[in-house]
Amino acid sequence: MQNISVIGSGTMGNGIAHVFAQNGYQVSLVDINQEALDKALATIGKNLDRMVAKERISEADKAATLANITTYTAMADGMSKADLIVEAATENKELKFKIFKDMDAHAPSGCILASNTSSISITELAAQTRRPDKVIGMHFMNPVPVMKLVEIINGYNTSKEVTATIDELSKKIGKVPAMANDYPGFIANRILMPMINEAIWTLHEGVGQVTEIDTVMKLGMAHPMGPLQLADFIGLDVCLAILHVLHDGFGNPKYAPCPLLVNMVNAGKKGIKSGEGFYSWTHGTKELVVSDSFA
Repeated sequence: MQNISVIGSGTMGNGIAHVFAQNGYQVSLVDINQEALDKALATIGKNLDRMVAKERISEADKAATLANITTYTAMADGMSKADLIVEAATENKELKFKIFKDMDAHAPSGCILASNTSSISITELAAQTRRPDKVIGMHFMNPVPVMKLVEIINGYNTSKEVTATIDELSKKIGKVPAMANDYPGFIANRILMPMINEAIWTLHEGVGQVTEIDTVMKLGMAHPMGPLQLADFIGLDVCLAILHVLHDGFGNPKYAPCPLLVNMVNAGKKGIKSGEGFYSWTHGTKELVVSDSFA
């Protein structure tokens, strides 16, 4: 396995492309938007520059990594030689269904189709294809070049051979694979999202304020980042979408998203990506500044 295609050049897509390219794989980075592809390459370049500055890699390593990445705006061209395709598009079920149909139509017959989804059913994605045994989840963590974990999700029809191949590949690119079966939220988000949701309920009901909630979890439970800061980092819209998947999938009211989260997303307050969530992210310093809405 040498040729990797990554569909989607956003935060996750460019991180996945970076990691594969840095480990010597030929990467085709595919996005319908050329401007997004240019931005992705610039981001990868900046991340590599930081690694050079820290003497973790050389200038030659940086050049080799960038040389391993080719960009495409036409999906068919970008996956024609792929051994593995990793879909990293927006967390939207209908969009991913369409992409998987396109991947199945254009990818070589032996190609494995993977999704970086954090919550959408791998079995449902596989059902959009004629190769359900070759469909698997590869849920990377953000930021991809830094975080060691890859959550590998087996769909109902995923073959043992495909699982073994992806497990070994994850180790080759310096990641630690954790196996999960295909149920809503998998392992990571089935545990994480209810915690974040409960933190938002705690704020909504006036039990504690933003700083206090995050401080308790950081200093009391040894979390490196508080749940409200983490929600801003993930994206409040993404958190809401995953909670809907959990609520719809299990039908259990404990997964119902807090009304405060719903209101914030509807108001465009999505965390770091929008400049404001529970914290303000436009002040240009590394210090945490609570949003005026909660100050």
